[in-house]
Amino acid sequence: MTGIVQEKQAQTHTPLPVPARLAGTLDGLFRERVRLSGEQIAYREYNRQQKTWSEISWAEMATRVRRWQAAMQQEHLQPTDRVALLLPNGVDWIAFEQAALGQGLVVAPLYPDDRPDNVAYILEDAGVKLLLLNDQRQWQRLAPHIADNNRLQRIVILRHETRPNDAETDGRTCSAEDWLSAPPLKHLHERGGGSDDLATIVYTSGTTGRPKGVMLSHRNILATCENAITHLQLEGEHCMLSFLPLSHMFERTTGYYAGMMYGIQIAFNRSIQQLADDMLNIRPTILIAVPRIFERIHERISSQLEKKSPLARGLFHLTVAVGWRRFQHQQGRARWRPQLLLWPLLDRLVAQKIRDRFGGRLKMAASGGAALPPAVARTFLSLGVNILQGYGLTETSPIISANTLAENDPASVGKAIPGLQMKIGEHDELLVKGAGNMLGYWNNHQASSDMIDPDGWLHTGDKACIRDGFIYITGRIKDILVLSNGEKIPPMDMECAISADPLFEQALVVGEGRPYLSALVVLNAEHWVTLAQSHQRDPFAAESLQDKKILADLQRRIGLALHDFPGYAKIRRLHPLLEEWTIENDLMTPTLKIKRARVLAKYEKEIEALYT
Repeated sequence: MTGIVQEKQAQTHTPLPVPARLAGTLDGLFRERVRLSGEQIAYREYNRQQKTWSEISWAEMATRVRRWQAAMQQEHLQPTDRVALLLPNGVDWIAFEQAALGQGLVVAPLYPDDRPDNVAYILEDAGVKLLLLNDQRQWQRLAPHIADNNRLQRIVILRHETRPNDAETDGRTCSAEDWLSAPPLKHLHERGGGSDDLATIVYTSGTTGRPKGVMLSHRNILATCENAITHLQLEGEHCMLSFLPLSHMFERTTGYYAGMMYGIQIAFNRSIQQLADDMLNIRPTILIAVPRIFERIHERISSQLEKKSPLARGLFHLTVAVGWRRFQHQQGRARWRPQLLLWPLLDRLVAQKIRDRFGGRLKMAASGGAALPPAVARTFLSLGVNILQGYGLTETSPIISANTLAENDPASVGKAIPGLQMKIGEHDELLVKGAGNMLGYWNNHQASSDMIDPDGWLHTGDKACIRDGFIYITGRIKDILVLSNGEKIPPMDMECAISADPLFEQALVVGEGRPYLSALVVLNAEHWVTLAQSHQRDPFAAESLQDKKILADLQRRIGLALHDFPGYAKIRRLHPLLEEWTIENDLMTPTLKIKRARVLAKYEKEIEALYT
């Protein structure tokens, strides 16, 4: 039977999915993929020295994994010991993790851009014994924070420079080149564990307090991958461009593990700054992204459109209008109209040029992590860019639901994936139960009990409604502002609407216990210069931000962005800023969520002034 499967695969060049039952574990999934697709290309990675894209087959990946396993065995690690890696996406990330999983180790992925004190907390909390770093810069930042960590016994630096450095001052550190000098194992190490064993501890980047370690088993992740593939009804060969951090379960499950299960070729993006060029070079058929990526592309298109002639702008808007009608008709939500006869011409003149920016072969683009602004979703769907919004939590491995090509309602987060039960609980909270539900939080029984009730229902913390099987997220139970008049307002919806305007990079709506709503808004630097100059004000002078005419202009634009919201959900006053909220200044999480409590604390005086 195996010979027939391999012969069929060789003839079609289409990889065969590996059933979760056959894989058993994540390392078993890798071994089975190597067996089925050994000579096929698994990954593509840019070689900066040779300035070209390298291709790595599954068989070559197996050799790399065996080499990492040989090095790990020198450390005398025991099954269930924790190891961690702080790397950008790439072949080394995959090889290290597969080597660890194959030996029964538990992997704790770390965000490459996380603050060193946060990384040090995770290493200590998880009891990590082996750490892989990308370069000496990371080590120099981290070293002072882990000097007293006695459980961390080995620190491997992947890209070790030859010049004098601080690494030699700590006996635990070594270069990957030296550490990997032993011959690779003759065969991939096969541990004796089962599907329910702990595979990884993923620390959620909470917007308040210390992160919690989500414990996920091999079964949690494999079941979610298989159910997602079934739900999306993938067909044919696919290539995916990977750029969201593998340390986040959205990319890790949907790209890395599901990609391995289905046999998708993965190319690793060089950097976010080079994403546009990499899409043209790789020409992916699948893209996994967060809303901010699509928002920025949309902003760029809008900015370029402003410089075009009235005829060009009119043609674009006509294409969007006809394209939206076409999309709605395809989804069975609108009747056919004669204007749809214009689509082939409009597609050739306008829509195809936008799709070409994604490489020209994109079949589907998954968006998750936050809500995609309706205007952005409508524009891309109208132009034939099939954005499928989904929903999930790290605690659910992470996929709960997703739209599909056949059933795509951009106002929703799609229907639940197979094998998942869901219901609406108290306070309209969405509750889910399925194979992807986590084992619990590491070293935090109370938090585990709060999240999963005795009947096995996981409490998402999100308010939702379900219509015709589609899930509509209506707000967060805790992220609700209550005005002094008793009106309840979900600020995130308003913040997304404000940020849809290219002038506003970020927004935070405030007003808890106050008589009206106000907002902190971070302005786009380029658009700010244009705005200030249009009012004959110096864009580099701090007082220009408080110019009455400029504030009135900003207020007008926010009003336009919120025109569909109820009357009580209006911004009465605002405070503009130029300093962006970032991971580095500790005002955003590594998954690009605003740390509301920290922003409120930092700008406490400015907010108070809005109500004086």
